[in-house]
Amino acid sequence: MTATFYDRVSAELADIDAQGLTKPERVIASRQGPVIKVGGRDVLNFCANNYLGLAGDERVTQAGIRAQEKWGAGTASVRFICGTLEIHKELERAIADYLGFEDTILFAAAFDANGGIFEPLFGADDAIISDSLNHASIIDGVRLCKAKRYRFATSDMADLEAQLKQARADGAKEIIIATDGAFSMDGYIAKLKDIRALADQYNALIMVDDCHATGFLGPQGRGSYAWNGVEVDFVTGTFGKALGGAMGGFICAKSNVVALLKQRARPYLFSNALSPAVCGSSLEAIRIAAGEEGDTLREQLFANAARYRKAMTEAGFTLQPGEHPIIPVMLGDAKLAQDMAARLLELGVYVIGFSFPVVPRGQARIRTQMSAAHTFEQIDQVVAAFTTAGKELGVIA
Repeated sequence: MTATFYDRVSAELADIDAQGLTKPERVIASRQGPVIKVGGRDVLNFCANNYLGLAGDERVTQAGIRAQEKWGAGTASVRFICGTLEIHKELERAIADYLGFEDTILFAAAFDANGGIFEPLFGADDAIISDSLNHASIIDGVRLCKAKRYRFATSDMADLEAQLKQARADGAKEIIIATDGAFSMDGYIAKLKDIRALADQYNALIMVDDCHATGFLGPQGRGSYAWNGVEVDFVTGTFGKALGGAMGGFICAKSNVVALLKQRARPYLFSNALSPAVCGSSLEAIRIAAGEEGDTLREQLFANAARYRKAMTEAGFTLQPGEHPIIPVMLGDAKLAQDMAARLLELGVYVIGFSFPVVPRGQARIRTQMSAAHTFEQIDQVVAAFTTAGKELGVIA
């Protein structure tokens, strides 16, 4: 045992806490939904990725139970050995058909999907041009790949074109532009029409992480590319947000790309297959999202977002602009964000303060998120609680 190592760890934790950057884990004692039980009492939940309100839906829950009853707890193996079940193929077909792609490969997590997409497909003679605000999983996936790396300022098309020109000048054979479809910390929706035009001009591929878009953005909730009315080459996504709220990720692409990924993507080859319960719940969530009920849920979701944005702005809070149901309340200071989240919990609202390294220093916030399961009354209650806490802490007058 090396005492100096453990002393260093303790000192680092103390420094994190002193800066107000400690991220507490609050234990939830209920099913996910607009109201959850925390600390022995019911509180309004306004920070989940439960966009369509399906995470606690009884139909989704029971579909997972039925799948586990039929297929067991899991495969005890990776897919290529003895871990591919009929329900895995059913889920791959369902998500590919829903999103309009030839085929799909499943992963244990969306982080693995982004971590596994680049290295098998691109080499040292290729180039990846990544948005500067992309999710950490994309950043890590790019790091694992030997392709040349370029970055462009978020949604800055002039900078993207400059990087495309540079990649071509540097002799890149294949170029892929990688972007979040909707940026998780800000709620910005990528300018995929403009990205598509530049990709066509410079003969580049497009990869979109639609974890915060699948199920509720665009026609039938098919995602940010459908919202923008364009086609892309690769879409990564998750079943852990709008599509049931469990876990698991996927890559949708052409069938030959999926075939190659199944031979070489390390997170796929070396991780157990997705559990049957997750598959069953996800299949039911896709069925709901793709149908008329999904349209009703999406309409309610965006009505909730509009009501909340209007009321919070009128109360004097600074919000990130947009129309996505991710609505960050900007506070700047990390300790202030943590203090405000704690006060809101006392007032019966469960939200989380976000600070470095999740967001840049000086841009701490409380990221609120709307759900189709929220009522207008609950939204008004949350705005009232924010107003009380905001006045007490000097955020608003």
